[in-house]
Amino acid sequence: MHKKIIFIIFLVVCLGMLGYMIFINNILDKNEEIISEYVPEVEISDNELRKTIVTLYFKEKDQKNIKSEARLVDSKELLREPYKVLIGMLVEGPKDSKLETVIPENTKVLKTELKGSTVIIDLSEEFINQAPEEEIEKSNMIYSIVNTLTELKEVDSVKFLINGEEVNGFDEDGINLTSEFVRKN
Repeated sequence: MHKKIIFIIFLVVCLGMLGYMIFINNILDKNEEIISEYVPEVEISDNELRKTIVTLYFKEKDQKNIKSEARLVDSKELLREPYKVLIGMLVEGPKDSKLETVIPENTKVLKTELKGSTVIIDLSEEFINQAPEEEIEKSNMIYSIVNTLTELKEVDSVKFLINGEEVNGFDEDGINLTSEFVRKN
């Protein structure tokens, strides 16, 4: 009888320890889930979730070359007319005071279209008529647009139209707008 009591006490102690270990294990698993779950300090709004970074190219004020500027924009704007929005941002100008736009101020984007991997841009005549005199400035004007648009993965080249027609553009400077332009580094 004495052996039965010791055996029962031993069995109760073993079952108690087993139950305790299962209970502790469950608590540790829940704590690991809590630790691994990221809880932001500040809640992110729907507007912030829609933002994306785009790269625009502007001329450096004291230099003769173009330089990139990253800009945070609403993704919904880009979904409707991405090429028109990006060129519009180029016309508006940079946020960085060390950069300046090279696209004539009154230039309007009449139409944009993606054909294959080429974006066809139809611009108003101000793009040609109000272009700067220097060849390098004209080149910067072209490549500001080309480098900005070729940042998009679907775009490999850019073709320019003026008022819906192909024009030679700046032939005297060796820049023929009837050609397709590819990214220039």
